[in-house]
Amino acid sequence: MKLTPTPVTAAIAGLFAGIVMPLIWPKLGDETMYWVFAFLLVIALPMHVLVVGISPTRDAAGRGGIDAAVLKRVAIWLAAGIAAVALMKIVAT
Repeated sequence: MKLTPTPVTAAIAGLFAGIVMPLIWPKLGDETMYWVFAFLLVIALPMHVLVVGISPTRDAAGRGGIDAAVLKRVAIWLAAGIAAVALMKIVAT
């Protein structure tokens, strides 16, 4: 299955991280490995797949680089995550 990162998938990744991480945060305790696995599964993996993408981008000179579309998707991911955390705070109170 080929998955191309778009602003919509970036928003989905941000919403997922913003909703799930605060829910599991109190249950992680003091065990460092739980924190590492939670970060990898809830934040890093969805961000990498749904925001950055799997295939690296190359410019004309053959160097890897970051383009405007990736920056836009990262900004959408962050905004969606912050919005989800804020919404969870509002709903919880």
